[in-house]
Formats: sequence, C-alpha cells, structure tokens
Amino acid sequence: MSDSGPTPTTRKRLPLEGIRVLDLATVIAGPYAASILGEFGAEVIKVEQPGVGCSLRRFGTPTSLGDTVTWLSESRNKKSMTLNLRTPEGQSILKRLVEKSDVLVENFRPGTMERWNLGWEELRAINPGLVMLRVTGYGQTGPYRNRPGFARVAHAVGGLAYLAGMPRGVPVTPGSTTLGDYMTGLYGCIGILLALRHRDATGEGQYVDAALYESVFRCTGELAPAYGTNGIVRERGGPHNNDNACPNGHFPTHDGRWVAITCPTDKLFARLADAMGKPELAADHVFGRQEERLKYHHDVNEIVRDWAGSLTCEEVLHRCSEAGAPAGPVNTIADIFGDRQFHCRKSIVAFDTEELRQKTLIIPNTFPRLSETPGEIRHLGPRLGAHTLEILGGLLGMTEEEIDGLREDGHL
Repeated sequence: MSDSGPTPTTRKRLPLEGIRVLDLATVIAGPYAASILGEFGAEVIKVEQPGVGCSLRRFGTPTSLGDTVTWLSESRNKKSMTLNLRTPEGQSILKRLVEKSDVLVENFRPGTMERWNLGWEELRAINPGLVMLRVTGYGQTGPYRNRPGFARVAHAVGGLAYLAGMPRGVPVTPGSTTLGDYMTGLYGCIGILLALRHRDATGEGQYVDAALYESVFRCTGELAPAYGTNGIVRERGGPHNNDNACPNGHFPTHDGRWVAITCPTDKLFARLADAMGKPELAADHVFGRQEERLKYHHDVNEIVRDWAGSLTCEEVLHRCSEAGAPAGPVNTIADIFGDRQFHCRKSIVAFDTEELRQKTLIIPNTFPRLSETPGEIRHLGPRLGAHTLEILGGLLGMTEEEIDGLREDGHL
C-alpha cells in the first residue's frame, strides 16, 4: 500500500487503541462511523448475518471477489464474524461480546433490537459503560420513528434537495445519493467519542440517537433562522447561490470545463476584479459593495461568466491564484485522479492486494489528519466470517467443537 502514515517502527499508539466496537449496522451511516473509529486504532468487529452478510457487500460496483469496491473500501480494518441475532443462542453470544466491548453500532428500525432481547436497557444492564450508536432515518422518537429511512429521502426531508436544481426546475439529489449517510456517520462518530469521554469520567455509558434527516438539516446554514426571523424561503439557484455572496457559483470555461468562484467579502471581489483585468468593477459606485452585487447579481454573474468563458479552466485558475481570489475546478473523479494536490497529500491511496484480479484498489485515505497519531488502513474489507473463529475462540474462549456445533445449527 502506498504510504498513508508512519512506518511500524515509528508508529505511535493510536488514540482509540484498546477500544472494541461491535458493528451490527448495514449499508453506510453506521458502518462509516465504525470505520472511522477503526482507522484510529479501535478494534472493530463486524457482526454479519450468516450466509448473507452486510448488504454493503452488494452495494455498488462488484469485484472479482464478489464483494463490491464499496465494501472493500468502507469496511477497511474491520474483522468479520457471522452471528444469527434472531436466535436465542446468537443473542446470548452477542451479549457475551457486549460484556467485553465499549461500543455497539446498529441501524435497525426502532424496536428491532428490543424484539431480539438486545435493546438498550438490556445491554446496559450487562455493560453499564456501553456506548450504543443507534442510526435511523428519523430517530428513536417522534411520529415518523417507524418509517424506513434512506439518505435520498433524508436529503428531501432535511431541506437540502429542495435547494438543488435549476430555478423553478425539478429538485434534484445534491451530489452523491449517500451524502446524508456519510454526514450521519460523522455525527455518529462524534457522538460516540463524546459519550466515551463521559464514560471515562463517570463510568456511565449512554446511547447516541442519530437521525439521517437531522444530520442533513444541521448542514443547511441559515435556512432555519432566515425563515424563522424573516419568513425567507430560499429557492433553487441553479449553478449560483447569491443569497449571501456574489459571485458565488459555477462558471463554464472556454475548454468545456467549469470553475467554482466565490467572493463572500468586498476584498475578495476586488481581487477577482484584478484577476479579470477590470479593477474598476470593485469601485464603491459600481460593484465594490456586497449589497450592490447581491442587488445586481445577474449582471455580476454575466460579467464573470463572459470572462471565464473566454479562457481555459487552467487560465482562470492561474489568474485567480495570482490575484488571491478563491476559485477551484469542478472536478470529475478522473480530474481528481490527476490532481497534484490529492497526490501530494496522499488524499487517495493505492492498496495492493493479491486477492483482487486487478491487484490494486484506489481508495480515499483516512481523515482528518493528526500530526502525531494519524489514522491508518491496515487491510481492506474482510471476507464474510473471516474472523469468526478468532473472535469466538480468542475473545470468548470457545472451543472449535463448540463453534462448529453453533455453525451447524445455523447460529453462525
């Protein structure tokens, strides 16, 4: 694998070493939270349904292994064991694992874990210091609590999808259909870390209630206070968002590419005017003041559009960079693979594995970057049940005969 951290001889103890996580969740939000913990040292045990496994294994582009590239990337560093949580024997084994763990992640509909005799109250009685992340579409409470939830729906309910698209056009999905999952995974990870901090101080565990729609809603900026104060309903702006800044959008270039340009302050607009070779535009009586630019945003956008359209993408970026005006390319993933910034910081890494027909998988690195104890990728997503024997035998002290018997009876 290309370098994603310190070598073993110089490696420092990672912040979450000694923390054990049981990941019962499926698809993306919950598993992503667990993956982040694993990148920074936690032991993450992926508990999967026997014979079927996590649905993430079949989500996305398949590989020669059968599992998808999504699984291999997002289940990095995890151990996999199979366990039938619908049988008393499987539930009993999970409870024994809970006794020896710090965190449990699940994303079943509210009440499912309780029906399996694995609800919060029962698990807390077994391990009072347990931290439990519960990811659902709408949370553990409220009139929508039992509705199924997915990121695309969360984008709509949380107010984000309404803002995406052309003016008076059809609302569209803002970027990736899984954006809300990753946002919720981040909030879930924050919740786990906060709860662990509280547990270390008091010995008391707690559960983290993470709802997909709330993660989306929290990232909509001033949408709520602007409406609550002035009754403003923001509409779709297409490639431009001129509610608080102008210019603030995407502009086509002469070579068929796009650049993102934003000027949230008068000083930054003056720099852009210099980059365009039109410093007079930044005069107070022209467009030098933000309120004037917002008032005449169509005119300002047209001026910037004409300028950008007369140059190549690289020429626009060079002139903006020289003047100190904020601008960046609207990258495709192909652009990203050739971007020097991504390669210099190793934002993407090549993970070599003999198991894959193509031998190498390119994946995002670990983020954020810690100066002394950066996260690491130790291995890609494991094969189904690859660590069942290790976990039950090593952690719970079961014999091979006991494990074989459980497997034959359909509990593993």
